[in-house]
Amino acid sequence: MRKWAKLHGTVLKVIPPRLPSEPEKIEIVIHEADPLYKEIRVENNLVDGAGNRAVLKPGSAVDVFVEADIESKTKVAVPLLQSVV
Repeated sequence: MRKWAKLHGTVLKVIPPRLPSEPEKIEIVIHEADPLYKEIRVENNLVDGAGNRAVLKPGSAVDVFVEADIESKTKVAVPLLQSVV
């Protein structure tokens, strides 16, 4: 079984390849991330539902999924909150 989280982002910019043999990349800003870790870069090489190649442009809204096996998660102890009178 796998656990996942859906994060929302926006394509900030398209980064042209430094060499012709390298792929074009996009920089995505993830809205729910901490300020220091908001930007990620990935290849701008996507496939749509029909199997056609698609590329994203600056301003495109994207969803980023983070997925992990349930065995790789760490159990977290939840402290009980008690009110002091």
